[in-house]
Amino acid sequence: MSFYKDFNDKVAIEAWNTEKRKPYETIEVRQISPTIGAEISGVDLSKDLIDAQFAEVRRALDENLAVIFRDQNVSKEAHKKLALRFGKTLHRHELGASRFKGAGEFDPEVLSWKTGRDSRFTAGDGWHPDVSCDPSPIAYSLLRVTKTPPVGGDTAFANMYLAYEFLSDPIKNLLEGLTAIHDGSLAWTAGYGAQPTPGKTYPQSEHPVVATHPRTGRKYLYVNASFTSHIVQLTRKESDAILALLNRHVESQLALQTRIHWSANALVIWDNWAAQHHAIWDYYPEERWGERVSVVTGEAPRASQNLSEAAE
Repeated sequence: MSFYKDFNDKVAIEAWNTEKRKPYETIEVRQISPTIGAEISGVDLSKDLIDAQFAEVRRALDENLAVIFRDQNVSKEAHKKLALRFGKTLHRHELGASRFKGAGEFDPEVLSWKTGRDSRFTAGDGWHPDVSCDPSPIAYSLLRVTKTPPVGGDTAFANMYLAYEFLSDPIKNLLEGLTAIHDGSLAWTAGYGAQPTPGKTYPQSEHPVVATHPRTGRKYLYVNASFTSHIVQLTRKESDAILALLNRHVESQLALQTRIHWSANALVIWDNWAAQHHAIWDYYPEERWGERVSVVTGEAPRASQNLSEAAE
């Protein structure tokens, strides 16, 4: 008689939860759940963070993957300036001008939206990382929700390090060395009904199914239901079956997920490679408005690599 090999999740959670972490000296960090998410206090994001404090914010992000700062009076310029501490370039979204609405003059470096009674979609309503179809996908996203519903409108996050570690060894071995195509038209045409500018196409990129994070050296699962079309080395039927398995795996494993509850003047930063997120649209017909600024480092997910200078 044999039993399913379903203990990998407990082994992975134990290793994650018992890993030694240095205490923080310039910020306060409170975990939201054991496996992902934390709330940081003792920080004023409207001002430039000193180097020691910013280094601890980055470490908290490495350790928790998604962090929320509450009661922050952050201007659009301060939002963008903070984002540039995480990388050299701010992302410009393909659909920023045509599909999303915000107040005032359009800024291509700020993805703004207003979801309400008349909306037929909302940004991020499904498990995904932001814009994984780009050759150098967004590394970090910084989101302010500028109007919250009376109740609901949480954002869920999932730990992709643990999504990989929860898998059985035979499945891990199968995935090693495989690459997948990430296609912008899957999310934007199928999801939002958007069409590219005449004569152009939405980006498509090939990324490893299992990648190694440039800052932490950990392996993470890098496929998602929104952008990933197929695994290159497999037949269509094999690819569909494996992607369905992996996407269900992320969606159903509550132990690697958390929900972050928004409040007025809160800002959330997440690691867009090692985490997926889902904007939960449970507040219809109430309204939820937000502004996202994202960072591109010029790097692409790789199966194995030396730790980047950013980790130093």
